[in-house]
Amino acid sequence: HGPPIVPVKFILEDPEGLTSTEQSEWDLMGGEGENLLELAIEHGINIEHACGGVCACSTCHVYVEQGMDQVSESDDDEEDRVEEAPGLQVNSRLACQCKIEGKGPITVHVPAWNRNAVKEVPH
Repeated sequence: HGPPIVPVKFILEDPEGLTSTEQSEWDLMGGEGENLLELAIEHGINIEHACGGVCACSTCHVYVEQGMDQVSESDDDEEDRVEEAPGLQVNSRLACQCKIEGKGPITVHVPAWNRNAVKEVPH
């Protein structure tokens, strides 16, 4: 992907669960062609992605609150998967499929309920 020049803000409802910190807002810089899941993971925001980011589940469901015109359009596969996610809204996207295409800014809201309930936690 391109150099990190696109401002992307992540707003986390459950910052402790995603980052082990109390920081609920993260101002990051993404690159053109980078998807939102990659950007988040690179910066320690552990958005759930049970399928490994290949559009085979809906666990990385997020809301793009600003900058929908700054990211790739969803395709049929993503639309089919995102419909399986709870809390569906007009701005719902899968973070693994949502690629940065513009210059920003982009604001992404990560809901607290977005967890893989069957994921094993290490002991």
